Amino acid sequence: METCFIIIITISLLLGALFNRRSSTSKTQSQALPPGPPNILIISTILWLRRNLFELEPILHNLHTKLSPMVTLNILSRPAIYVSDRSLTHQALVQSGALFADRADAQTVIGKVISGNRHSISSASYGPTWRLLRRNLTCEILHPSRVKSYSHARKWVLQILLDSFTSSSKTGRPIRVVDEFQHAMFCLLVLMCFGDKLNRDQIIEIETVQRRSLIESGGRFRILNFWPKVTWFLLRKRWNEFHNAIEDQKVLVRLIRARKKSKDSDVSAYVDTLHDLRLPEEKRKLTEKEIISLCSEFLNAGTDTTSTSTALRWIMANMVKYPHVQEKLFMEIKEVVGNRQREVNEDDLQKLPYLKAAVLDGLRRHPPGHFLLLHIVREGTVLGGCLVPKNGTINFMVAEMGWDPKVWEDPMAFKPERSLSNGGVVFDITGSREIKMMPFGVGRRICPGLALAMLHLEYFVANLVRNFEWKIMDGDDVSLEEKHDFTVVMKTPLQIQIYPRKS
Repeated sequence: METCFIIIITISLLLGALFNRRSSTSKTQSQALPPGPPNILIISTILWLRRNLFELEPILHNLHTKLSPMVTLNILSRPAIYVSDRSLTHQALVQSGALFADRADAQTVIGKVISGNRHSISSASYGPTWRLLRRNLTCEILHPSRVKSYSHARKWVLQILLDSFTSSSKTGRPIRVVDEFQHAMFCLLVLMCFGDKLNRDQIIEIETVQRRSLIESGGRFRILNFWPKVTWFLLRKRWNEFHNAIEDQKVLVRLIRARKKSKDSDVSAYVDTLHDLRLPEEKRKLTEKEIISLCSEFLNAGTDTTSTSTALRWIMANMVKYPHVQEKLFMEIKEVVGNRQREVNEDDLQKLPYLKAAVLDGLRRHPPGHFLLLHIVREGTVLGGCLVPKNGTINFMVAEMGWDPKVWEDPMAFKPERSLSNGGVVFDITGSREIKMMPFGVGRRICPGLALAMLHLEYFVANLVRNFEWKIMDGDDVSLEEKHDFTVVMKTPLQIQIYPRKS
């Protein structure tokens, strides 16, 4: 039944596009779209719609190899352009950042509900509202002084993680680290979002609700985006399940309202900064639904995209697969902290260049997202000699840029040394000068939580290696095969044995 919906909708949209097509301007007539595979009316669209981005990736790689670093797929009535070239990406997102910084207006029904009708940082159009929301995040809760004020929360979460691993190590059984890492990172973001006055049961409740909403919106509920007025009658049960998932977010409503009434502001939380914001274009404060969407975005972005949680799993998997890297990192840590303490504190991180290099190469080799969020151009432009039409969508292949053999020798290997020179890390991850890798994106839509994500990754990797020796199970191996969940994760979850360090 769902396939039939897609076929019907595709035919309708394509026919509408044919009837409404207008003559091109002289500029667009003189330029052509990037090359792409043959477009068989209706059939091609159905084939593309049935695939997610992860399934499209090897197809796009082959097209880029055979045709051009920019290729076009004809999906529905709007061409979708994909770019794999680092210099073209720099030209678009950095040099012409404002032109390529927008998001598509035609957001899905599910997306509009989850984003508070595009009142979130990732979904808002490039303009005053987006600037206000982003500036509020970066200048308030992500300001270095505010991040530092949550060092006690990082210590608390670290201790929970260390206690759990210490207990598990005594059993002698293999340890599956996925859930431990994810929960630890989520705890941190919840405390930063809603303050310190939460217990673990409340955090687990929030995590359950957020995870369900995130997974279902990209899975079982996707069909609801196609022709909502029809699916409302034919898939009423699915719609009810979606509304129930949204209703579950009342747990956030309770926290938002409680925090607004609370006079305890010793440590400010992200939600505190949202209550008094006034939207510049609409001349009003944020609604409760919009605050919920911003809080959800904060929690989800920090744990499942540039995903401290996903990235942490990949980095530790490589520490297990390449024990010489783990040992070299341990010796660097021991040289800095000695035997005076079990914890690597945040001031110590600045003295550990090999740690930073290991984190960076882990992000390069295993970026949690292999594509950026979709960009759109408001005015037709030319990039790399090809047309990017007005309101055309364009995306950039993050993983391919980090695996470019023209930049990285033996790119599929995990080699922290490649990022070091004269004892220090040598390149700029923001891509402002040139792009060598871009796990956080680049340009105006670069992830605002980049510095926080790097701090969390370095802090937890350092302390996990400082306190435990991580080993693969006897006779086993670490598989680095990937699969697509919400982010790109390990197809075979990491299971290891850990041994507490003696010193």
